[in-house]
Amino acid sequence: GVFGVGGEPHHAMLLGKAAGVLAGVPFADQVFREAGCTATWLVPEGHFITADEAAAKAPVARVEGPTRALLVAERTALNILSRCSGVATAAHTAMELARQHGWQGRVAGTRKTTPGFGLVEKYGLLVGGADTHRMDLSHMVMLKDNHIWSSGSIASSVAKARSVAGFSTKIEVECTSEADAREAERSRERGAETSREDPKLSPKSSG
Repeated sequence: GVFGVGGEPHHAMLLGKAAGVLAGVPFADQVFREAGCTATWLVPEGHFITADEAAAKAPVARVEGPTRALLVAERTALNILSRCSGVATAAHTAMELARQHGWQGRVAGTRKTTPGFGLVEKYGLLVGGADTHRMDLSHMVMLKDNHIWSSGSIASSVAKARSVAGFSTKIEVECTSEADAREAERSRERGAETSREDPKLSPKSSG
């Protein structure tokens, strides 16, 4: 394994081999530091790697350190960069579509994060230009269809949530139809601040 390659000083180049947004630099830097390596970034965080750059496998960073340390850090750093850059690229694509269609609202990452990678993925959203939505379950009350069903209505569910969440916690209602969205809007006086469409809905079903 890595013990057989020795500790002589060496360097490695990180190549941008796919088009997209580079993200995750602080996390990769920490991995390299822990292993005793130093990374010099040749492009800034948030740089969009073009198709031409990807085809040429243009380098994005040079990493220096003992050969053994380079191999120890390599896979972890690349996994983090790949995941974070993938999220940033998806966020960037969504933002571009929103701008093209004149969307004035926020584009936020509302889906579940990968266990252990939540902070990295939320960071990727920011680099890609999107909103993090909520960092964890404690940052907002989100009422889903099962909560609403058990309470009987959106208004009732919002009222119950507000009674225990306190005045400073935001409440969001997940809507499954246009009628739900309208009821959620009427529930603002009961304490609901935001509503969002269930991503499983088709454009036709959402009106």
